[in-house]
Amino acid sequence: MARYHLDARLAQDIIARTVRVIDCEVLVVDVRGRIIGSSDREQIGELHEGALRLLARSHLPSHESDAAFFTQQPEVCLPLHLDSELAGVIVLRGESGSLRQYAELVAMTAEMMLVQAHRLNAQQQESRQREELVLSLIHHDQLAPSLLVWADLLGIDPCLPRVAIVIEVESDVQDADAVLSALQQLQHLPHSLEAGDLSTLVSLTELVVLRPALNSAGEFDADSHRQRIEHWQSLLQDQSPLRVRFALGNYFTGAGSVARSWRTARTTLRVGKQRQPEAHGFFYQDLVLPVLLDNLRGGWQANELARPLSRLKELDSNGLLRRTLITWFRFNVQPSATARALSIHRNTLEYRLNRVSELTGLDLTDFDDRLLLYVALQLDE
Repeated sequence: MARYHLDARLAQDIIARTVRVIDCEVLVVDVRGRIIGSSDREQIGELHEGALRLLARSHLPSHESDAAFFTQQPEVCLPLHLDSELAGVIVLRGESGSLRQYAELVAMTAEMMLVQAHRLNAQQQESRQREELVLSLIHHDQLAPSLLVWADLLGIDPCLPRVAIVIEVESDVQDADAVLSALQQLQHLPHSLEAGDLSTLVSLTELVVLRPALNSAGEFDADSHRQRIEHWQSLLQDQSPLRVRFALGNYFTGAGSVARSWRTARTTLRVGKQRQPEAHGFFYQDLVLPVLLDNLRGGWQANELARPLSRLKELDSNGLLRRTLITWFRFNVQPSATARALSIHRNTLEYRLNRVSELTGLDLTDFDDRLLLYVALQLDE
């Protein structure tokens, strides 16, 4: 039998399309001989004797089995085929003179609709399989054997090096349909996703794209992925009024590399929104240290690291010393560059830094103490 058979919904679509142009009764019968579509709903579920007889002849040579089958009533039965396999029977009742002509036209139309439905079903099934494959890649370090088989059938190499990009639509929007539409729009915009890209919705507000990580030279070029993200941003800016954010993860090798890339992309997004709430694109390569430190948040290690900075914040009511410290680190602890950036004298800078040492109990000339304070500032942003 055909891989895709008539169902009740398609049968009624055939009926609805037919009765608009042909003044006769139309039935659609499945391969078991049961009526699944009819302009007279009361007949649905009944066995059709003429269709059963036609189905019984399906084992005969095609020139015999495909012939129209006339019953004693003024009706004609014609077989419906999909990929040369019997998929059902179309039955017309009415004036005998025009039945055969009408039946052939209806059968031709029904087979075209069946082919379209079959193709759509195959596309939907392939889409679901691709989505399941992507979800497995980001959630597991190893693919199940069954998914490896599906990957091969879909022509996807699950071992191809990939890097994850997370795309998020702002979650405070009340219209869930609009959020979902924006994400689906990116998947279907012309010239957005490229050949080799894999994508799926992870939630109602998040889409993940797994891009081939390496360029033609076999190297990971973060800038090329950055340019692709900027291209997507420009596309969506013209197409959607919603705020959409992008985050590029890190590239890894070995087992579970895609899952790790996805986790770094999500963390990059979270950290980026905290540090630059107005920005739309975040990149792991720009936020390596705060992303790596993010897992410390809420733990005892973070509390210990924050203790010296907490004392400074308590006693630095206007935040002057903290801003000075941040600028000092930004200019690689170079006093002249820091003083110029703050428009102060070097002696004033030295006084402030000495005051920071007094309040925190840390020696800013000691590398370990500097590092502790720098990490505490990273966790505090």
